[in-house]
Amino acid sequence: MKLVFAGTPEVAVPALDALIASGRHEVAAVVTRPDAPAGRGRRLVASPVAERAQEAGIEVLKPAKPRDEEFLARLREIAPDCCPVVAYGALLPKAALDVPARGWVNLHFSLLPAWRGAAPVQHSLMAGDEVTGASTFLIEEGLDSGPVYGVLTEEIRPTDTSGDLLTRLAFAGAGLLAATMDGIEDGTLHAVPQPHEGVTLAPKITVEDAQVQWSEPALRVDRVVRGCTPAPGAWTLFRGERLKLIQATPVLDRTDLAPGELSAAKNNVYVGTGSHAVELLWVQPQGKKPMRAADWARGVRIAHGELLGL
Repeated sequence: MKLVFAGTPEVAVPALDALIASGRHEVAAVVTRPDAPAGRGRRLVASPVAERAQEAGIEVLKPAKPRDEEFLARLREIAPDCCPVVAYGALLPKAALDVPARGWVNLHFSLLPAWRGAAPVQHSLMAGDEVTGASTFLIEEGLDSGPVYGVLTEEIRPTDTSGDLLTRLAFAGAGLLAATMDGIEDGTLHAVPQPHEGVTLAPKITVEDAQVQWSEPALRVDRVVRGCTPAPGAWTLFRGERLKLIQATPVLDRTDLAPGELSAAKNNVYVGTGSHAVELLWVQPQGKKPMRAADWARGVRIAHGELLGL
């Protein structure tokens, strides 16, 4: 088939690579979000997908909005058979959905109908799921509601962050998307409607969502830290400034600390929660680089009974 691939961040690059490497289909063009400011100088930088497409000599389309007539006209000129999508980052209008004869097929990082929306991996971790996965489905005008072509499952490990899990799913999902294109092309794969039961939503995680509530149980605190790492980053307040929490682990045998209460030893930093304590392993004070929590604690000289979160 002739394909137009739509995607933007680094997590979409493995799928683009898999489609290019398959040799079975022609990736005629790539659609991605416009260049965005990045770094201290805030200079405009192309998306990871755009950079990879340029390296491969593939035409890159960067519409400000996918309903722009100039973009739609070029899409019709290319006349793709199918448009695979991974984390493109914009809603596709019906005028675009109608162009490819075999539709737009999205690789979504959850086991649909669970976790429809922008942040399925983060929500899965924060909810304490033991298994997640990826799905390929035909895009409709609803939110991730289209019929499903294929799925794969992935076990969530006890120390996984959303970054760890998303990386594994990106590479496993790349194979699933390539196989889905093959199955659509040869007629062996047919989309199956999603069940109406089991629908959960996964909206974008906000900075407010990532604030740790020390009155909650330690397992919940652990899930928030892992689910918000690397983005948007779990955080709390210490002496009126934000302290980013990069890595923490529950300590099941310590229950002597009040919620948010700090206890620092030579090589360990503990915080009380609504159940047992958690040990802080890596933190990032406001305006500084990540550091070991024990080094941070020595530098700030934590007072007896001092609290996080106020």
